[in-house]
Amino acid sequence: MIYNSFNFLILYPFIFLLYYVIPAKYKKMRDLYLLAVSYSLYISWKPIYALILLGVTASSYITGIQIEKAKKSKLVMQIGIIVTLLPLLFFKYFNFINDQIVGFLGLFGWHIQFPGLNWAIPIGISFFTFQSMGYIWDVYYKKTTSEKDFLTYALFISFFPSLLMGPINKATLVIPQIKNMRPYFDYPKAVEGLRMILWGMFMKVVVADRVAIYVDTVFSHYINYTGITCLVASILYSIQIYSDFAGYSLMALGVGKTLGFELTENFRRPYFAISVTDFWHRWHISLSTWLKDYVYIPMGGSRCSKTRNYWNIFITFLVSGIWHGANWTFIVWGCMHGLFQIIEKVIGEQKCKYGLFGKSIKIIVTFIFINFAWIYFRMPTFSDANNVISRIFDFSLPMTVYLGTMWSYIIIAIIILFIKDFKDEFFPERWAFVHNKRRWVRWCSYVSIIWLIMLAGVFGADQFIYANF
Repeated sequence: MIYNSFNFLILYPFIFLLYYVIPAKYKKMRDLYLLAVSYSLYISWKPIYALILLGVTASSYITGIQIEKAKKSKLVMQIGIIVTLLPLLFFKYFNFINDQIVGFLGLFGWHIQFPGLNWAIPIGISFFTFQSMGYIWDVYYKKTTSEKDFLTYALFISFFPSLLMGPINKATLVIPQIKNMRPYFDYPKAVEGLRMILWGMFMKVVVADRVAIYVDTVFSHYINYTGITCLVASILYSIQIYSDFAGYSLMALGVGKTLGFELTENFRRPYFAISVTDFWHRWHISLSTWLKDYVYIPMGGSRCSKTRNYWNIFITFLVSGIWHGANWTFIVWGCMHGLFQIIEKVIGEQKCKYGLFGKSIKIIVTFIFINFAWIYFRMPTFSDANNVISRIFDFSLPMTVYLGTMWSYIIIAIIILFIKDFKDEFFPERWAFVHNKRRWVRWCSYVSIIWLIMLAGVFGADQFIYANF
């Protein structure tokens, strides 16, 4: 479901109402309804790709059951992982691998052209594939038992709020909620869910999509803009990708809450991180947790020699880069994050306490690194990213900034976002707005956010950035 559209605003109330029309005692019927909604929304994009979703679901479901039955459970687990992973490798990485092979053979004068794929990548495939693989490993390592009810398991994999862009939920969190009797209607939880949807919508359509107009204009033709303009565009892209992805995650969690479900928290004000390590405790939390549980710890984690620990960190973030996309820019981005965390470990940065001033400096330094790393994430090629950075540090260029159109909306939106995150980070119990005990303050806050969304929001924009991953 594309949350930044009027279709969502029109369709979701009907989904919500029809769900609660079904009496709570008919739990199976509710589950079947949610599964039908999830697949219907997925089919509305490209019907044929629903078969990929169903295939990944079926393969991981069968693997989980067979692991508990088989004498050689490791072999069953390995086969299940390969089968579950194959669609992702085929659709997302085939062309990239093909191009690398062709380029490598060209070095030896062998000009062979293999046919590539012109098919679109199934939306959300990285998310539901990793969720399925996590389930298989949890069953193998006996962190959970295999789910015998296919309806329950299929709903866990395809639950529409988190299907397209996560969060990557664990079976131990979601499956018990599906299996247990849910109340007819949880009013406090629904209200909190609507608040999350409202703020997530603000982050997406007012901040991310408004900022995207400037960022796309500059980065698409960076050679025509000054270094200061490119620097401003890079900072705004950092804000854009955060508002885009965190906004979606908030709306996903909010939709889940209105239906009585608790999903995995995915963001915790990442730009207030005091180190890159801390950043990954706050950014895309469900993915960083997945990488820790299924890549970092199985390789030995930190319970090994320092050299081995550094290698484990590097490989973990190499995998993170590869997960994000079939492009060398993503691989470089992941390696940068891994290397910087290794440097932090080597110098013992995590153990240093600098007080309020020192903490502020650490936040700024961390943001500078994150910001420049995002340039590699954003640009289509490695050379483009290097050219943008070179342009930023070319002090012979004029010191002027391209402002673009509707700049005032961008500034106001960013200031509001910063104030909200700053308050939540440092003064979580003070200056409440949507959570204020006074009804008039809450409703003034609701109306103000809605007014800003309608006034400055960009509806009908492209999908969320992470939907491409």
